[in-house]
Amino acid sequence: MSLTTRPAATCAVIGAGPVGQWGHVRLFSPWRFDIDTAARRLLESAGWAEPDADGLPTGAELIGRYLEPLSAALGSHVRYGTRVTGVSRVDADKTHTIGREGRSYLLRTVSNGEWSDVVADAVIDASGVWGRPNPLGAHGLPAAGETADAPWQAGPLPDVLGADRARFAGKRTLVVGAGHSAANTLIVLAELAETEPGTVITWAVRGQSAAKVYGGGTADALPARGTIGTRLKGLVESGAIELVTSFTISGFDTAADGSVTVTGRTGSLAVAIEADNVAAATGFRPDLELLREVRLDLDATVEAPAKLAPLIDPNFHSCGTVPPHGEADLAHPDEGFYIAGVKSYGRAPTFLLATGYEQVRSIAAALAGDREAADAVELELPETGVCSSSRALDATSIADAAESGGCCGTTAAADDAGCGTSADSGCGTEQPEPVAVGPRGLATGVLHGRAGERVELPQLKSGCCG
Repeated sequence: MSLTTRPAATCAVIGAGPVGQWGHVRLFSPWRFDIDTAARRLLESAGWAEPDADGLPTGAELIGRYLEPLSAALGSHVRYGTRVTGVSRVDADKTHTIGREGRSYLLRTVSNGEWSDVVADAVIDASGVWGRPNPLGAHGLPAAGETADAPWQAGPLPDVLGADRARFAGKRTLVVGAGHSAANTLIVLAELAETEPGTVITWAVRGQSAAKVYGGGTADALPARGTIGTRLKGLVESGAIELVTSFTISGFDTAADGSVTVTGRTGSLAVAIEADNVAAATGFRPDLELLREVRLDLDATVEAPAKLAPLIDPNFHSCGTVPPHGEADLAHPDEGFYIAGVKSYGRAPTFLLATGYEQVRSIAAALAGDREAADAVELELPETGVCSSSRALDATSIADAAESGGCCGTTAAADDAGCGTSADSGCGTEQPEPVAVGPRGLATGVLHGRAGERVELPQLKSGCCG
């Protein structure tokens, strides 16, 4: 064990590298939205040639043409092959209040089987959520027979047309999930089925509709993202993919040959699906265990910073976009500690790289003592084509978006946002104070929340849209 002391004013950044595990997948956001401004300046000074701004990189290309050159430019400032297992304040656990403020942070790390402690003045946890998948079973818990090492477990983004082709060719595959990971896997499975007889594709979603996966179509400012939904809808309508809606999984019965019978219900009907592979594209949840000794202000529902959570909660976030946000919205009770990147969204789905870049730029400015730069959060992102509110076009912050009306404001604002009348806006029940969303970002929900369709709740029609 060793203790690494710090020079003056150091910041420890906790990160992870899951991109290589989905290197075969092509991003729907072009290079112009994938490269950080500060990183670009650093790379250009080293003679780096920037990729075509309109090109769509794969995960492998993102690594080879951006992340690897960036790591070389950063040099000894980055420690590789090191895992952070815990964060605390020096000589003070979570319960210690007196003298807590101003204490340095201690990060417990492991590298090559050896552990050591690193001391820092500030910490940014950008470790992502990739390693913590949501279970396939209902209730947020694994179903009977669901284990991570089951032979039918195929992961969220298998390389269907590449390294994993033999596993899926001529086999029965069940894809579970209602996000872009599920959509990508379904589309490449359909391509495989065109040349491999016997390849059967079943798609199961928990909602009553797959509308939110189909997205904004031609109205999407990212054509590749809109095309995904359009292609998927066509495959379902043609019968190439069998769609099962309102499906809740209760169990997995693994056969001797590694295949599985997935049991559950759709509505009041019992359903059993036979499959050789199950692609679990059910999303992820943040690993908060390593932060147990840090004082956090997290929303109880989505496990995101409390100020950000109302705008990304898929239960209520209907108008599809998240305004720019920075250090002030990401701060926690322990000063100098931040969660950034996709982990800052907690359990809410979908996140754009550019959003994380602006988060970290704002945090870095605050740590450097430049309050004006930290608060000047600016972000230009493509519209989703799904229920964007024209009344929030000038929003530049969470506070601005909240004041701009949006789908849970007046009836006129609701109609303007494409959210319908108060009777069908999904906002008419007694809910927390309504918060509208800004016009840019990536949808974390669509009209009427999770299901993408009207759902009547058994409560009085009053509140934000009543």
